[in-house]
Amino acid sequence: MDLLTCVAVVAGAGGAVALTPVILGAAGFTAAGITANSIAASMMASAAAANGGGVAAGTVVALLQSAGAAGLATSTTAVVASVGGAVGWLTAAAADLM
Repeated sequence: MDLLTCVAVVAGAGGAVALTPVILGAAGFTAAGITANSIAASMMASAAAANGGGVAAGTVVALLQSAGAAGLATSTTAVVASVGGAVGWLTAAAADLM
């Protein structure tokens, strides 16, 4: 693996882990709950309407709210870092083709 690929993988993994809480907060999934008039509020309203008035446990909205409120679990952080690293590797591979 060359230097560019190594840097891209590390940057992708680190960037994904660092930016996930920022993105969750920007979407409206915060420690204080779901922010009014946000993407999260729209998702919650749709999920509640589909489930008869409540958001079911284990749904995407429930999982994102949990991550926004309590942060990412260690296992989730590992998955996010792996995906970020894979995206970094793919980016380096694409750059090598050019």
